[in-house]
Amino acid sequence: MSTSFKVTNRSFLALAVPMTLAYISTPLLGLVDTAVIGQLHDAALLGGLAVGTILFDVIGAFFYFLRAGTTGLAAQALGASNGNEMRAVLARALLLGLIGGVIVIFLQWPILSFGLPIIGGTEAVQEAAATYFAIRAFSAPFVLANYSILGWYLGLSKAGIGLLIQTFLNVTNMLLSVVFVLGFNWGIPGVAVATFIAEMLTFCLGLYLIKRELNGAPLPTFSQIIIWEKLKPMLALNRDIMIRSMVMLFAFGFFTSRSAAQGEVVLAANAVLEKFILVAAFFLDGTASAAEQVVGQAIGAKQRTAFRKALRLSIGWGFGLSFGAAMVLWLTGGMVIDLLTTHAEVRETARTFMFWAVLTPIIGTLAFQMDGIFIGATWSQDMRNSVVVSTILFLASYYLLFPIYGNDGLWFSLLVFFGARGLTLSYLCVVRERQYFGAPQPASSRAG
Repeated sequence: MSTSFKVTNRSFLALAVPMTLAYISTPLLGLVDTAVIGQLHDAALLGGLAVGTILFDVIGAFFYFLRAGTTGLAAQALGASNGNEMRAVLARALLLGLIGGVIVIFLQWPILSFGLPIIGGTEAVQEAAATYFAIRAFSAPFVLANYSILGWYLGLSKAGIGLLIQTFLNVTNMLLSVVFVLGFNWGIPGVAVATFIAEMLTFCLGLYLIKRELNGAPLPTFSQIIIWEKLKPMLALNRDIMIRSMVMLFAFGFFTSRSAAQGEVVLAANAVLEKFILVAAFFLDGTASAAEQVVGQAIGAKQRTAFRKALRLSIGWGFGLSFGAAMVLWLTGGMVIDLLTTHAEVRETARTFMFWAVLTPIIGTLAFQMDGIFIGATWSQDMRNSVVVSTILFLASYYLLFPIYGNDGLWFSLLVFFGARGLTLSYLCVVRERQYFGAPQPASSRAG
């Protein structure tokens, strides 16, 4: 039996606004960690923190399905009014997260041995990165469990609890980083220990919230959790979302490497402008997260009307926010650039190419919103295929335009990447809707 529900602007924004606030706190954490290490006046420690964070971000991208996939599957179970399956989805995600976290702990040194030479850095930078990563690796089971818990609550359309979980994690982490680094003078280990404790405390909070949420409801049995027919789609989601994440990391890594090939000034200017994209992305992620939740329920309930309303609201609010973000960035961009760098030549270069960074959120809106829709529907193969095609077009555009237009050609190629993802997913969305819900009935047929 499926759940009947209506999708309105109010209900959509009730999901989008809390998650936007939650996502905004994430870059603040990175700024605080960088700031407290920066007070130690050791460039190698700052470099080590950056390298160690990149290594752990790759692991996070590898296991991102525990957040995204859990949201989609839980939302579909909610839409189908299948309470036992909702609880089983969480149990499967926590089990896979625990296994994945233990694997990360045991493989930490092979990961370091493989990853550090690729990223590079001086001996002091690599030593600091290894220290940071070795401590953070032990937080992996808690990190992945928290992915699962957050994804589950988002799937249940409880964005307020998602906001609580993310805010508690980031604020606790920031406070502990300040205490351990500036108060106890622990340096890089202090930042890593702060993150470990914050993830562990957040996991405990999550378990408490889950116990309260279940309110005595029967837990799924082990045999109900370990069902290959149920684990198979979750593992397929892992494969597809992992490939998607890795290809996206390659695309942005290629952008950075091609920036570096133009010299330190262009690299620094492009890095400053990438912060514009990052800030805009956190706003767009809020509406995409709302789309995940509503689309998942619509798929589970087999309600085409709710699916289409979620599609319209996601795209409408997404474009509204992106145009607003672009206007703010255009009006304040010069001031932001001056705040982020004091280097005169970097400032001038960043202003020269700022137009491209301002355009990126608008061109990328469809890609962000379609990601949310496809995650909610668990159409992960299409997400994987779309990003592969878009990356090929990105590379083709770069090799065609960069020799003629230089850094302008590189930025235009990045817009091609975002635009191609949005357009290909939009086309595939129409195809998948017809496959899942059937061909739309003519108006005269519905009226009769």
